[in-house]
Amino acid sequence: MKSGNLSDTEGFLLLGLSGDPELQPLLLCLFLSMYLVTVLGNLLIILAVIYDSHLHTPMYFFLCNLSFVDICFTSTTIPKMLVNIQTKSKAISYTGCLTQICFVLTFAGLENGILMMMAYDRLVAICHPLRYNIIMSPKLCGLLVLLSFLISVLDALLHTLMALRLSFCTDRKIPHFFCELAHILKLACSDVFINNVFVYLVTSLLGAVPLSGIIFSYVRIVSSILKIPSASGKYKAFSVCGSHLIVVSLFYGTGFGVYLSSAATHSSRKSAIASVIYTVVTPMMNPFIYSLRNKDMIGALSKLASRITCFH
Repeated sequence: MKSGNLSDTEGFLLLGLSGDPELQPLLLCLFLSMYLVTVLGNLLIILAVIYDSHLHTPMYFFLCNLSFVDICFTSTTIPKMLVNIQTKSKAISYTGCLTQICFVLTFAGLENGILMMMAYDRLVAICHPLRYNIIMSPKLCGLLVLLSFLISVLDALLHTLMALRLSFCTDRKIPHFFCELAHILKLACSDVFINNVFVYLVTSLLGAVPLSGIIFSYVRIVSSILKIPSASGKYKAFSVCGSHLIVVSLFYGTGFGVYLSSAATHSSRKSAIASVIYTVVTPMMNPFIYSLRNKDMIGALSKLASRITCFH
C-alpha cells in the first residue's frame, strides 16, 4: 500500500450506517427528525432556565450547560452525515475530519465533566443542605465549568495535533458516520504506538476520574437518604436524583456498550450503529428526562410557551 500525508482534497470516505441506497431516504428523514428534536428540546431547556428566575440555581445552571453541550455535540456529527446522504457523497476533507475529531472529543469530555458536577451538586444539596448556597456559589459553578472546558479542549487539541503527524494509506474508508479517532488510527500507515498509549492513558484518566466522582457522590447520597426516617422524605430525595441517574446510565452505559460490543464482534459497522445511541439518542432524550418528571421545569416551559404565544 502507498502511504503519505493526505492533502485536503483527498480526505476520507465516511461509509455511514448502511450502504443500501434504498435505506438512504429513510436514514435522512430519521436523523433529520432526531436532530431537530435534539436542538429544539435542548434549546427550550436553555431558554426556560434563562427566562425563569426560579431556575437560577446551580442545578439548572449545570443543566443549561449540559443542554448547550448536547446541541454542539450532535451538531458536530449529524449535519455532515445528512449532507452526505442528500448529496450522495461519502467524502470528508482531511481538515474537516480532524476538525470533527477535535470537536467530538471536546464536547464528549465537557459532557463527562458536567455530569460529574451535577452529581456533586446533588451530593451537597442532600448531605449539606444548610451550607448548599455557600458551597455551590455562582463563582464556584462557573469555575468548575470553565475548568472542565479547558481540560476538554486541551485533551482534544493534543489528540488532534498528534494525529497530524500520521501518514495514511490509500485505503481511506471509515466505517462510521463521523470521523472517530480510533478509526483514523487504524487507517494510519505510520507508527501509532505513541498515539494509542496516549489515547488509553488520557481516556482512562478523564473517564475514570468523573465516573469515580459520580459513584462516590451517589454512595454518599444513598447512605444519607437511608438515614431519613420518613418514607416521603426518602422518595423526595431519590426523585431529585432520578433524572440525573438515568442520564448518567445512558451516557456511560451506551458508551461502554459500544466499545465492549466492538471488541467482542470486531464489526466496525455494528459499532457505528451502537454509537448512534450515545451520540444522537442520549442528547435527544435528555430534555425529556429532565422535564417530564420535573414540576419546576414544566412550569418554566409553560411560562416560556405563554411568552412566545403573546409575541404572536
